[in-house]
Amino acid sequence: MSRRHGSAVAIALLCAALAAAGCGLGAGAGVGDVTLTVTRDYGARRLLAPVRESASESDTAMRVLDRNAEIATSYGGRFVTAIDGVSEATRGGRRYDWFFFVNGVESSVGAADFALQGGEAIWWDYRDWSGALYVPAVVGSWPQPFADGYEGERHPAAVECSGAGAACGVVRARLAVAGIEPARGVPDDAIRVLVGPWARLRDDPAAAQLERGPQASGVFAKFTPVGAGFALLGLSQDGEVARRFGPRAGLVAATRRFGGPPVWIVSGVTAAGVRAAARLLDEADLRDHYAVATEAGRETPLPAEAG
Repeated sequence: MSRRHGSAVAIALLCAALAAAGCGLGAGAGVGDVTLTVTRDYGARRLLAPVRESASESDTAMRVLDRNAEIATSYGGRFVTAIDGVSEATRGGRRYDWFFFVNGVESSVGAADFALQGGEAIWWDYRDWSGALYVPAVVGSWPQPFADGYEGERHPAAVECSGAGAACGVVRARLAVAGIEPARGVPDDAIRVLVGPWARLRDDPAAAQLERGPQASGVFAKFTPVGAGFALLGLSQDGEVARRFGPRAGLVAATRRFGGPPVWIVSGVTAAGVRAAARLLDEADLRDHYAVATEAGRETPLPAEAG
């Protein structure tokens, strides 16, 4: 055997071994489609047409963004400072930066380190974070994270109904349309969906964060005591009251507690409000929104604008 032929055989064997190990010398094998969304101001305006593309086993959230937009980075390419000319900035004493979610959950690792497995919905949003530095979960990537999980792992969905009446059936039906069958009981690693009037949900530790405002929950809405009941308030980007909703209003929001699984809240002051909220569980109503309130058939993305 010639030296040249022996080298060729060795390289071929090395490539075969790498392929078997799932490494590869190039982009690697495909893992499935991912989607990319780029917006600003809490999803109020899209800056890039939605992208759907195939990802490889070597792809990260950063690489997908870099292929589809002009970006600037810092810290050795690990932190995004600008996308298509929209850069981090301080204006009027407010800090604006880029944040990203994968499957509706704010990432706990940098985009350069977020390896993709296929099926991910990647959402970059440029926003003022004076009202809430940390927004742990959002509803705008429905049917994620129920469809493909979060942080690289799939999780069961658990629907917990408390005084929800017909709204509970609506929630289960909307999950079924998305191909999701809720678990029996509430497994420890479940993504929970709490359904019911606020008076019944507020004792849950995760849901109770809403009453402490967006710095605690990441949700720009809160329920506040009024007389013998509660009122739903829509908050502005700085956490101030921007809208006061009536008793038939509903809310769909998501949060987390102590790094646990996301908790979705489908609630309202009254049973009518809970039913209205349950009907929002679809892509058309939730897409690109951090949270959504509804009243009299009118949807209000949150944070809310004054008036």
